[in-house]
Amino acid sequence: MVEFETLKSKEVKFGKNSFIEISKRKVKTPIGENEFIAISRGYYLPDKTKRWRASIALPNEKDKRKEIAEIITSFDKD
Repeated sequence: MVEFETLKSKEVKFGKNSFIEISKRKVKTPIGENEFIAISRGYYLPDKTKRWRASIALPNEKDKRKEIAEIITSFDKD
């Protein structure tokens, strides 16, 4: 059985009812545990419940997160 646990989560709202959620998660499987960063795009229904459209998992290694952040911020320079 696979279990997911959200350790920390933050949200960035944009547009009329959209958001991006950045979270640190832990996956537990019969063969071990692993932490990763999840970036998910979603939207709010009229009753304010969340729905997700897409998600990507990033490695939890500090150097890889830093490299990804530098690439994203480098687009401001173009």
